[in-house]
Amino acid sequence: MKYVLAPVVIVLMGFVVLSLVRGIAAFLASTREDMDHDPASGPSPMQLRQNDMMTKRIKFQLAAIAVVGLLSLLTHKG
Repeated sequence: MKYVLAPVVIVLMGFVVLSLVRGIAAFLASTREDMDHDPASGPSPMQLRQNDMMTKRIKFQLAAIAVVGLLSLLTHKG
């Protein structure tokens, strides 16, 4: 089982990095757009994308932590 969970953790960490990079890219692309955006009209599409990427990153981090915890329980000798 631990041989299956180790690659799962690596894949989840890759998803964390990917969502972080995509969120940063959305942040960098939104600076000019947000300056011209009327705040009364609600969040801009790039702000919504940043929020979505942050939410995905947090979910992937939670899943990775859960798998690491499970892996720790399975490999604990005591």
